[in-house]
Amino acid sequence: MTGTLPWVAFGVGVALLLALDLFVINRGEKVLTVRQALQWSAFWIALAFLFAGFVWWWQGGVMAKEFVAAYLVEKSLSVDNIFVFLLVFTALGIGPGHQHKVLFLGIFGAIVLRLLFIIGGLTLLDHFSWTMYVFGALLILTAARMWRSQEATIDLQKNPVVRFTERRLAFDPTYKGHSFVTKVNGKLLFTPLVLALLAIESADIVFAVDSVPAVLAISRHPFIAFSSNVFAILGLRSLYFALAGCMNRFAYLHYGLAAILGVVGMKMIVAEWYHVPTAAALAFIAVALTVSIIVSVLKTRREECRVASVMEPHTPAVIPSGDTVKEPAT
Repeated sequence: MTGTLPWVAFGVGVALLLALDLFVINRGEKVLTVRQALQWSAFWIALAFLFAGFVWWWQGGVMAKEFVAAYLVEKSLSVDNIFVFLLVFTALGIGPGHQHKVLFLGIFGAIVLRLLFIIGGLTLLDHFSWTMYVFGALLILTAARMWRSQEATIDLQKNPVVRFTERRLAFDPTYKGHSFVTKVNGKLLFTPLVLALLAIESADIVFAVDSVPAVLAISRHPFIAFSSNVFAILGLRSLYFALAGCMNRFAYLHYGLAAILGVVGMKMIVAEWYHVPTAAALAFIAVALTVSIIVSVLKTRREECRVASVMEPHTPAVIPSGDTVKEPAT
């Protein structure tokens, strides 16, 4: 995958897909229904696996397996991004009709950030081989933290980027719309959408610190690492509208993600002595995701059934007219 042609072709393809996302899928202030969001999410996932088939034809099965494994890791970790999106929009009071522009710019910024992080990570690995152990340890620590965490939280007042911006710029906190700037009494003011975008982009830097080493533990090929990130990010907006209303149904998903990061971190640390087959890593990722999702759904259904049984009113027995109730014999 040497040369600039694959990168140029991929860049043009991504630009066209971003245009599709902005001008077709989420044109204007249209809010996707859950059904539409699920359909578009299925489209993005199918497109990623179609690209994996192309990689198989172009570069062989090894590269294709690395792409799929890296894509699954990134796609599963993107659920954390959705948590942050939801918390940021809720904290700032931004309705669904005004979220699409922030999400689009956030996704575009995430693509640029991932490219820079991947280039930086590969440069460090090429020049300082010991950074492989640092990345592996970082993934294991992240897995331990994720295993202990129960739910995602965010405090915008503790975000240094948001605090700095609020002190330096004039905002209109009451604005409700899709513009990043507004005029009040002739004065130019920024809107909460600016704070939302800054919070999302700064959070993605933190996510990139975790996710990029995980991808580099699976594949050291720049094109595979970057393309898997891009395909995971491209469908993030549709996935957000599909899952935003039911995030509570994935109570155990963070255990699956923690297990994946822990195994990937160990794979990176022992790589010098033992090469874990990509197929084995891919199988573990698929099983961990599947089990954590199934257990989460079963837990949610049990809780819903329990609540329904408690709230269901007691219905007395109906005695047909003319019948009498006999006293039990003593």
